[in-house]
Amino acid sequence: MSLAVIGALVIVAVFAYNKWQEHRAGRAADETFRSRHPDVLIGGQAGLAPQLATDPEARVEPGFSPRKPPAESRFAADDTAPLIPNPRIDYVMDLEADEPVSIAALQELWPAVENRFARRTSVAVRTDDRWEPLQPHGTWLKLRAALQLVSRKGVVSEGELLEFRSALETLATKLRAHATSPEMRDALDAARSLDDICADADIQVAFHVVAAPGAAFAGTKLRAAAEASGFVLGIHGRFTLSDDDGRELYGLADRSGILFAPETMKDAAPSALTLSMDVPRAPDTQRTFDAMVRFGRHLANLLGGGLVDDNNQPLDERAVSTINSQLAIVRQNLEAHGISPGSALALRLFS
Repeated sequence: MSLAVIGALVIVAVFAYNKWQEHRAGRAADETFRSRHPDVLIGGQAGLAPQLATDPEARVEPGFSPRKPPAESRFAADDTAPLIPNPRIDYVMDLEADEPVSIAALQELWPAVENRFARRTSVAVRTDDRWEPLQPHGTWLKLRAALQLVSRKGVVSEGELLEFRSALETLATKLRAHATSPEMRDALDAARSLDDICADADIQVAFHVVAAPGAAFAGTKLRAAAEASGFVLGIHGRFTLSDDDGRELYGLADRSGILFAPETMKDAAPSALTLSMDVPRAPDTQRTFDAMVRFGRHLANLLGGGLVDDNNQPLDERAVSTINSQLAIVRQNLEAHGISPGSALALRLFS
């Protein structure tokens, strides 16, 4: 009887451990796909198809969801690419010296500022009547430094902005330069207005490829199908398809939140997959969405599964048409404010 009790305890412990592992994977997925903004399309905000939220007969497929953070990149394909300060989204300060200042002297002091503000800063120098990224050598007379005011984390606080301005004024003093800056209140008011615009478009569209009841997809077959279509398995545990400029078009992940890894794909057996598109970061919105639908159907046919929305209803042409209409509105609203989905400006704002 003692052995039987011990055996039962071992089984319970193994089961509890597995549930704990699933809980950890779910939390990791939640962190990956969390949004600080509400689901604006399902919620009927910003005038986007309110009938979907109020009509009890209307289905809200395939599923507009809060956006996820970007995959491997913050701003563009090359995360190390230098940025030119943009007054549209940055608080830009100008530094001017009476005599040439070595860039080496600036580089010695700048890391403290950059690290303090989590790399949301940028620098450019004035050369031949235009602003250019900071070079590793040489001198400067006019310099422009900036703090990004708006991102998916929201608008920087007044205290943080004041700290940045003070840090730049101190840096200017050390470099024997004069610092000028715009009015903080006006900059923050403009940033909040821009953040409201971004909040209304900060969404993703997603649908799912599901296996037959009680069945699962073979990891090796899934990986082969994804890579044959140009997907790459990234460090964040999901497959992504990118364009020639390195911008993510859409991604493929395990619907349960379990992360894919190259070394364990042969043992993976997901019962449902999620295809998702980060709307403001994806270029050519309609074409990208249509391509994602085509790939979803191809993958479902190849793996012997079905294509469904968030409510596990079959994804039909009516649903696809509805989503396309919504995407057209989102794109038009962004472009009306000078923000093209997938552009360098959009990639910075939605980072």
